[in-house]
Amino acid sequence: MYAIVKDRGKQYKVSPGESILIDVREDLKAADPIEFNEVLAVGGEDKCRVGSPLLQGAKVLGQVEGQKIGEKIKIYKFKRRKNYRRQSGHRQHFTQVKIKEIVV
Repeated sequence: MYAIVKDRGKQYKVSPGESILIDVREDLKAADPIEFNEVLAVGGEDKCRVGSPLLQGAKVLGQVEGQKIGEKIKIYKFKRRKNYRRQSGHRQHFTQVKIKEIVV
């Protein structure tokens, strides 16, 4: 079974027992429960239910595993023949969530 949930403008495909990385949430600590109420679709082996735009009464329950930092991204700025070169980096912060169950 899988579900497609919407969290703060982004959509994630989740399954029970899976860990996902969502945008950072400073208000949540490790081992806190989290509930995704905006479920767009739920599917299984035999059929799929799609909401318009949301499924009524469906929710996804999970537990926060902790905060993580993603891979480093390097940004280069360059202008030819002008002796202009800049390099900077960025590491995105994430919250790791383990999906416990999908309730329809």
